[in-house]
Amino acid sequence: MQEEKLPITEHLEELRTRLIRAFIALGITSAGCYLFAEKILTFLLKPLISSLPETSNLVFINLTEAFIAYIKIAILAGGVVASPYIFYQLWLFISPGLYEKEKRIAITFVVTTVTCLLLGMAFCYFVILPVIFPFLLSFGKELILPLPTLKSSVSVVIRLFLIFGFIFEIPLITFFLARIGLIRRSMLRGARKLIFLLSFVIAAIITPPDVVSQIIVGFPLYAIFEVSILLAGLGEKKREEKGEAESDG
Repeated sequence: MQEEKLPITEHLEELRTRLIRAFIALGITSAGCYLFAEKILTFLLKPLISSLPETSNLVFINLTEAFIAYIKIAILAGGVVASPYIFYQLWLFISPGLYEKEKRIAITFVVTTVTCLLLGMAFCYFVILPVIFPFLLSFGKELILPLPTLKSSVSVVIRLFLIFGFIFEIPLITFFLARIGLIRRSMLRGARKLIFLLSFVIAAIITPPDVVSQIIVGFPLYAIFEVSILLAGLGEKKREEKGEAESDG
Protein backbone atom coordinates (compact mmCIF):
# COMPACT_ATOMS: atom_id res chain seq x y z
CA MET A 1 0.00 0.00 0.00
CA GLN A 2 2.88 2.32 0.85
CA GLU A 3 4.49 1.57 -2.51
CA GLU A 4 1.30 2.63 -4.31
CA LYS A 5 1.15 5.92 -2.42
CA LEU A 6 4.83 6.74 -2.79
CA PRO A 7 4.68 7.91 -6.43
CA ILE A 8 1.77 10.23 -5.56
CA THR A 9 3.71 11.57 -2.59
CA GLU A 10 6.73 12.23 -4.75
CA HIS A 11 4.50 13.87 -7.35
CA LEU A 12 2.99 16.22 -4.76
CA GLU A 13 6.42 16.98 -3.33
CA GLU A 14 7.68 17.93 -6.78
CA LEU A 15 4.61 20.14 -7.31
CA ARG A 16 5.32 21.84 -3.99
CA THR A 17 8.94 22.45 -5.02
CA ARG A 18 7.93 23.94 -8.38
CA LEU A 19 5.34 26.22 -6.75
CA ILE A 20 7.82 27.45 -4.14
CA ARG A 21 10.37 28.25 -6.83
CA ALA A 22 7.73 30.05 -8.89
CA PHE A 23 6.61 32.17 -5.89
CA ILE A 24 10.22 32.99 -4.99
CA ALA A 25 10.83 34.13 -8.57
CA LEU A 26 7.65 36.22 -8.46
CA GLY A 27 8.73 37.79 -5.17
CA ILE A 28 12.18 38.68 -6.49
CA THR A 29 10.92 40.16 -9.76
CA SER A 30 8.11 42.04 -8.00
CA ALA A 31 10.59 43.57 -5.56
CA GLY A 32 12.78 44.60 -8.47
CA CYS A 33 9.83 46.05 -10.39
CA TYR A 34 8.78 48.03 -7.30
CA LEU A 35 11.94 50.10 -7.72
CA PHE A 36 10.64 51.11 -11.16
CA ALA A 37 6.94 51.28 -10.22
CA GLU A 38 6.70 55.01 -10.88
CA LYS A 39 8.21 54.67 -14.35
CA ILE A 40 5.95 51.71 -15.13
CA LEU A 41 2.91 53.67 -13.97
CA THR A 42 3.95 56.66 -16.05
CA PHE A 43 4.25 54.43 -19.10
CA LEU A 44 0.90 52.68 -18.54
CA LEU A 45 -0.99 55.89 -17.85
CA LYS A 46 0.70 57.98 -20.55
CA PRO A 47 -2.36 57.82 -22.89
CA LEU A 48 -4.53 59.15 -20.04
CA ILE A 49 -2.08 61.78 -18.82
CA SER A 50 -1.58 63.15 -22.34
CA SER A 51 -5.38 63.42 -22.73
CA LEU A 52 -5.96 65.42 -19.54
CA PRO A 53 -6.50 69.19 -19.69
CA GLU A 54 -3.54 71.32 -18.64
CA THR A 55 -5.36 72.28 -15.45
CA SER A 56 -5.96 68.66 -14.46
CA ASN A 57 -3.81 65.84 -13.14
CA LEU A 58 -4.03 62.44 -11.53
CA VAL A 59 -4.81 62.50 -7.80
CA PHE A 60 -5.12 60.08 -4.90
CA ILE A 61 -7.68 60.63 -2.16
CA ASN A 62 -6.66 57.95 0.36
CA LEU A 63 -3.31 57.92 2.15
CA THR A 64 -2.59 54.34 1.10
CA GLU A 65 -3.92 54.63 -2.45
CA ALA A 66 -0.64 55.47 -4.17
CA PHE A 67 1.26 52.84 -2.18
CA ILE A 68 -1.28 50.13 -3.03
CA ALA A 69 -1.18 51.15 -6.70
CA TYR A 70 2.62 50.83 -6.68
CA ILE A 71 2.40 47.40 -5.05
CA LYS A 72 -0.23 46.24 -7.55
CA ILE A 73 1.84 47.41 -10.51
CA ALA A 74 4.99 45.84 -9.06
CA ILE A 75 3.28 42.45 -8.67
CA LEU A 76 1.74 42.56 -12.15
CA ALA A 77 4.99 43.64 -13.78
CA GLY A 78 6.88 41.09 -11.70
CA GLY A 79 4.50 38.41 -12.92
CA VAL A 80 5.19 39.37 -16.52
CA VAL A 81 8.96 39.34 -15.98
CA ALA A 82 8.89 36.06 -14.07
CA SER A 83 6.41 34.34 -16.41
CA PRO A 84 9.05 32.56 -18.54
CA TYR A 85 10.58 31.00 -15.41
CA ILE A 86 7.13 30.18 -13.99
CA PHE A 87 6.12 28.49 -17.25
CA TYR A 88 9.44 26.64 -17.22
CA GLN A 89 8.74 25.28 -13.72
CA LEU A 90 5.25 24.25 -14.81
CA TRP A 91 6.73 22.56 -17.86
CA LEU A 92 9.25 20.61 -15.76
CA PHE A 93 6.33 19.35 -13.68
CA ILE A 94 3.97 18.23 -16.46
CA SER A 95 6.35 17.28 -19.30
CA PRO A 96 7.49 13.89 -17.87
CA GLY A 97 3.89 12.65 -18.18
CA LEU A 98 3.41 13.75 -21.79
CA TYR A 99 4.11 11.99 -25.07
CA GLU A 100 6.24 13.78 -27.64
CA LYS A 101 3.19 14.76 -29.69
CA GLU A 102 1.48 16.12 -26.57
CA LYS A 103 4.61 18.09 -25.70
CA ARG A 104 4.60 19.74 -29.12
CA ILE A 105 0.90 20.58 -28.75
CA ALA A 106 1.45 22.02 -25.27
CA ILE A 107 4.37 24.19 -26.38
CA THR A 108 2.42 25.45 -29.39
CA PHE A 109 -0.60 26.21 -27.18
CA VAL A 110 1.41 28.19 -24.61
CA VAL A 111 3.37 30.17 -27.21
CA THR A 112 0.22 30.97 -29.20
CA THR A 113 -1.77 31.94 -26.11
CA VAL A 114 0.93 34.26 -24.77
CA THR A 115 1.47 35.81 -28.20
CA CYS A 116 -2.25 36.52 -28.66
CA LEU A 117 -2.46 37.98 -25.15
CA LEU A 118 0.49 40.31 -25.77
CA LEU A 119 -0.89 41.38 -29.15
CA GLY A 120 -4.22 42.20 -27.52
CA MET A 121 -2.55 44.28 -24.81
CA ALA A 122 -0.38 46.08 -27.35
CA PHE A 123 -3.45 46.85 -29.47
CA CYS A 124 -5.19 48.19 -26.37
CA TYR A 125 -2.27 50.41 -25.39
CA PHE A 126 -1.36 51.84 -28.78
CA VAL A 127 -4.82 51.99 -30.41
CA ILE A 128 -7.66 51.82 -27.88
CA LEU A 129 -6.36 53.89 -24.96
CA PRO A 130 -5.36 56.93 -27.07
CA VAL A 131 -8.92 57.15 -28.43
CA ILE A 132 -11.01 56.02 -25.47
CA PHE A 133 -9.54 58.39 -22.88
CA PRO A 134 -10.24 61.57 -24.89
CA PHE A 135 -13.75 60.20 -25.44
CA LEU A 136 -14.36 59.62 -21.72
CA LEU A 137 -12.85 62.99 -20.76
CA SER A 138 -15.00 64.83 -23.30
CA PHE A 139 -18.11 64.53 -21.13
CA GLY A 140 -18.91 67.66 -19.19
CA LYS A 141 -15.60 69.32 -19.99
CA GLU A 142 -17.24 72.76 -20.06
CA LEU A 143 -18.66 72.36 -16.54
CA ILE A 144 -16.59 69.73 -14.78
CA LEU A 145 -12.84 69.52 -14.23
CA PRO A 146 -11.70 65.89 -14.56
CA LEU A 147 -9.54 64.72 -11.66
CA PRO A 148 -9.20 60.96 -12.14
CA THR A 149 -7.84 59.07 -9.16
CA LEU A 150 -4.77 56.89 -9.43
CA LYS A 151 -6.66 53.83 -8.20
CA SER A 152 -9.49 54.10 -10.73
CA SER A 153 -7.11 54.92 -13.58
CA VAL A 154 -4.91 51.89 -12.93
CA SER A 155 -8.00 49.67 -12.59
CA VAL A 156 -9.42 50.90 -15.91
CA VAL A 157 -6.14 50.34 -17.77
CA ILE A 158 -5.64 46.84 -16.33
CA ARG A 159 -9.27 45.94 -17.04
CA LEU A 160 -8.99 47.09 -20.66
CA PHE A 161 -5.72 45.19 -21.05
CA LEU A 162 -7.43 42.00 -19.87
CA ILE A 163 -10.50 42.59 -22.04
CA PHE A 164 -8.54 43.09 -25.25
CA GLY A 165 -6.11 40.35 -24.30
CA PHE A 166 -9.12 38.03 -24.09
CA ILE A 167 -10.58 39.36 -27.37
CA PHE A 168 -7.35 38.43 -29.14
CA GLU A 169 -7.63 34.93 -27.63
CA ILE A 170 -11.03 34.40 -29.31
CA PRO A 171 -9.57 32.90 -32.54
CA LEU A 172 -7.65 30.35 -30.47
CA ILE A 173 -10.73 29.54 -28.40
CA THR A 174 -12.74 29.21 -31.61
CA PHE A 175 -10.23 26.72 -32.98
CA PHE A 176 -10.55 24.44 -29.95
CA LEU A 177 -14.35 24.70 -29.87
CA ALA A 178 -14.47 23.72 -33.55
CA ARG A 179 -11.90 21.01 -32.87
CA ILE A 180 -14.25 19.31 -30.39
CA GLY A 181 -17.36 19.98 -32.48
CA LEU A 182 -19.13 22.63 -30.37
CA ILE A 183 -19.21 25.21 -33.18
CA ARG A 184 -18.96 25.08 -36.95
CA ARG A 185 -17.45 27.47 -39.45
CA SER A 186 -20.83 27.82 -41.17
CA MET A 187 -22.29 29.25 -37.94
CA LEU A 188 -19.64 31.97 -37.87
CA ARG A 189 -20.03 32.74 -41.55
CA GLY A 190 -23.73 33.35 -40.98
CA ALA A 191 -22.90 36.02 -38.41
CA ARG A 192 -20.49 37.97 -40.65
CA LYS A 193 -22.76 40.92 -41.36
CA LEU A 194 -23.79 41.28 -37.73
CA ILE A 195 -20.21 41.18 -36.43
CA PHE A 196 -19.08 43.64 -39.10
CA LEU A 197 -21.81 46.04 -38.03
CA LEU A 198 -21.09 45.60 -34.33
CA SER A 199 -17.35 46.13 -34.82
CA PHE A 200 -17.86 49.51 -36.43
CA VAL A 201 -20.69 50.50 -34.07
CA ILE A 202 -18.32 49.92 -31.15
CA ALA A 203 -15.60 51.84 -33.00
CA ALA A 204 -18.00 54.72 -33.65
CA ILE A 205 -18.96 54.87 -29.97
CA ILE A 206 -15.47 54.96 -28.47
CA THR A 207 -13.63 57.01 -31.10
CA PRO A 208 -13.80 60.64 -32.22
CA PRO A 209 -16.28 61.31 -35.05
CA ASP A 210 -13.84 60.81 -37.91
CA VAL A 211 -13.66 57.93 -40.35
CA VAL A 212 -9.93 57.24 -39.91
CA SER A 213 -10.20 56.60 -36.16
CA GLN A 214 -13.23 54.39 -36.65
CA ILE A 215 -11.43 52.31 -39.27
CA ILE A 216 -8.31 52.02 -37.08
CA VAL A 217 -10.40 50.51 -34.27
CA GLY A 218 -13.20 48.77 -36.18
CA PHE A 219 -11.17 46.95 -38.81
CA PRO A 220 -8.89 45.03 -36.39
CA LEU A 221 -11.93 44.00 -34.32
CA TYR A 222 -13.60 42.57 -37.41
CA ALA A 223 -10.32 41.04 -38.60
CA ILE A 224 -10.22 39.00 -35.39
CA PHE A 225 -13.59 37.52 -36.34
CA GLU A 226 -12.34 36.60 -39.82
CA VAL A 227 -9.30 34.90 -38.30
CA SER A 228 -11.69 33.02 -36.02
CA ILE A 229 -13.56 31.74 -39.08
CA LEU A 230 -10.33 30.51 -40.66
CA LEU A 231 -9.23 28.75 -37.48
CA ALA A 232 -12.69 27.24 -37.01
CA GLY A 233 -12.31 25.69 -40.47
CA LEU A 234 -8.90 24.36 -39.49
CA GLY A 235 -10.34 22.93 -36.28
CA GLU A 236 -13.11 21.17 -38.22
CA LYS A 237 -10.56 19.72 -40.61
CA LYS A 238 -8.45 18.37 -37.74
CA ARG A 239 -11.53 16.82 -36.13
CA GLU A 240 -12.57 15.16 -39.41
CA GLU A 241 -9.05 13.81 -39.97
CA LYS A 242 -9.02 12.36 -36.46
CA GLY A 243 -12.43 10.74 -37.05
CA GLU A 244 -11.25 9.18 -40.32
CA ALA A 245 -8.08 7.88 -38.70
CA GLU A 246 -10.05 6.29 -35.86
CA SER A 247 -12.54 4.69 -38.28
CA ASP A 248 -9.70 3.30 -40.40
CA GLY A 249 -8.01 1.95 -37.32
